[in-house]
Amino acid sequence: MVTSLSRRAFLRGRVREEERIYPPGLVRPIAEICEQCRACVNHCPTSIISMQAGLPALDFSHDGCNFCGECRDNCPRSDVFFSAELSFPYKAQVLSHCLALNGVDCQSCRDHCPTDAIRFRPRAGGPWQPDVAVDDCTGCGACVGRCPTNAISMSSRSGPDAHAQP
Repeated sequence: MVTSLSRRAFLRGRVREEERIYPPGLVRPIAEICEQCRACVNHCPTSIISMQAGLPALDFSHDGCNFCGECRDNCPRSDVFFSAELSFPYKAQVLSHCLALNGVDCQSCRDHCPTDAIRFRPRAGGPWQPDVAVDDCTGCGACVGRCPTNAISMSSRSGPDAHAQP
C-alpha cells in the first residue's frame, strides 16, 4: 500500500492508503521477477511508469495507460510474467467528494474516458450523477488525473490480491 500525500489531499485531511498499480498484464507478483532495469519506465510513451521502492508502478495523475505494450515488449522478463492480453484488474470508482455528487456540474472524467465507461444519469434538481459501467471500464486511469478534486480512485475488480504486493 502507498500513502497518497498530494498537497491537496494533505490540506483537506484526505490522506489515504492506495493500492499500488503495476504495469498491465502481469500474471505473477512483480517483486518476484523485476530486475529493476527501468526499461518499462524508459519506454512508456505516456510516462506514467516510475520506480517506487525499487519496483515499477503507475501514476495516473497526468495521463492514463493506452495499453501500447511497450512495457511488456521492452522488459527482459516479458515472456515470464506478462499475459498475452494487456489489462488491469481495476476499475474506476467515484468518491464522495466528486463535484457532481456535491451539486456542482462537472463531467471531466466522462470527457476523458476512452471507453465511455463513465456515464452521467439525470437527477432532478441538480447536476447529473456519475456512474461507472464496470464491464466497460478498462482501468486505464485516464479519468483519474482529469478530476479537479481527485475524486476518482482505482479499486480492485477481482479481489484484494490482484497485482497486490505484500
